[in-house]
Amino acid sequence: MLPSITARRIAIVVKGYPRLSETFIAQEILAIEQRGLDLEIWSLRHPTERAVHPMHKAIKAKVTYLPEYLYEEPSRVLRGAIWSMSQKGFRRTIKAFWRDLKRDLTANRVRRLGQAFAMARELPADVRHLHVHYLHTPASVVRYAALLTGRTWTFSAHAKDIWTTPGWEKREKMAEARWGVTCTAEGAEHLQSLSRPDQVSLVYHGLDLSRFPPPPESRPARDGSDPLDPVRIVSVGRAVAKKGYGDLIQALAALPPDLHWRFAHVGGGELLNTLKKQAEQAGIGSKVAFLGSKAQPDIIALLQEADLFVLPSKEAKSGDRDGLPNVIMEAASQGLAIVATDFAGIPEFIRNGNEGELVAPGDWEALSNALNLLARDPERRKALGSAAFTRLRRDFSMEGGIDVLEARLRAVTDNPHREPERV
Repeated sequence: MLPSITARRIAIVVKGYPRLSETFIAQEILAIEQRGLDLEIWSLRHPTERAVHPMHKAIKAKVTYLPEYLYEEPSRVLRGAIWSMSQKGFRRTIKAFWRDLKRDLTANRVRRLGQAFAMARELPADVRHLHVHYLHTPASVVRYAALLTGRTWTFSAHAKDIWTTPGWEKREKMAEARWGVTCTAEGAEHLQSLSRPDQVSLVYHGLDLSRFPPPPESRPARDGSDPLDPVRIVSVGRAVAKKGYGDLIQALAALPPDLHWRFAHVGGGELLNTLKKQAEQAGIGSKVAFLGSKAQPDIIALLQEADLFVLPSKEAKSGDRDGLPNVIMEAASQGLAIVATDFAGIPEFIRNGNEGELVAPGDWEALSNALNLLARDPERRKALGSAAFTRLRRDFSMEGGIDVLEARLRAVTDNPHREPERV
């Protein structure tokens, strides 16, 4: 039983913090914090990047890091386990854990329980509610910690966690959570099919336009005809299979020799060296620059100088896929023409021929053709970029989604002990 106290604090649980690729999470935390909710951040992993975005520096919430690997902090995990054994929720937690372990016999599953032991013991008494980003590993830690302590929890599901988590696991977690939100209509429809329709709601991340300068008043009318002033193509995203950058390298290599262009990629990722080698072997290494991870001001500067943004997302062999990538909206904030794939949540924002050009995922020939046509047509790029910016400002600003989350989080902390449904 939690002590009777009036303070209403919320723990936001994430897989890693801070992360340059997860601007949507940092944006949400900062906005909710600025609305007056008292937050603290719990992270399953330490940061792996030196750079941070300005909004990370603006977030005031305290950050606590759980043991990333149990052997690294054995005494901390042991203290958590001993403390957990004395809690009323221990038996229920172990029962849930064994059911999970029998269906997923992995070391990762054990690590989730150890992290939950540490978290449950260390959570301040005035933290009454847990809100977790991602329905896979982080939600397992939160679920076990909530069962141990009697706290309530909610979730934000995004992309990989929706499509790579087993159905049984999603059903059981959603049945125990108060509610959940997700950021694409496709994801919401899928999760709703596994639970009560009102259990999961569509809440777009949107974009906090106050963090971005207005788009450039004009851009040079580059058409690819001048070798001294080539068309500038840019993409921002991790070099992982679901981003489709291998298809993009093929598409760029197939561009006609009379078209002059340069391509810049921003982002880290496991496939960077593979992509660099692919570009060299395709004979376009001198035209392609892999810039690595960058903070947001550097990315914005690159978007303002570019002529064309491209993101060829597709489903990875693992089942991993994008939701609605924030970088698409960031490109729109700078009035950039966008070429992307008709996949995942992208067509929920970019309507083909209106705000950008969409091609089938994995079709590098269609991608090459779309890039070729837009690279030669500055007026068409201007029209598409303007339409994307208008749609962003009208339909995808951040405020609507934050209004929903603020109201829901305030409501759940007003009544923290209502018993959630159990499986």
